[in-house]
Amino acid sequence: MAVERLTVSLESELAIAVREAADADGQNVSAWLADAARRQLANRGLRDIVAAWEHQHGAFSVDELAAARTLVDG
Repeated sequence: MAVERLTVSLESELAIAVREAADADGQNVSAWLADAARRQLANRGLRDIVAAWEHQHGAFSVDELAAARTLVDG
């Protein structure tokens, strides 16, 4: 897998939290941020799927959203 080096700037408190989270997860900061980026991109993809579905079928009802939350939350 090809790797590209990026430089990012974070607020100090966020940088500290990221380092602590990476440490707690047994990862280096680069791996932890890569995982976070993958999750963010997956969430974006899911939002696009939901938006396309709602465009075709209409918005989800309150009951449908509550049922989905129950499934996700267990």
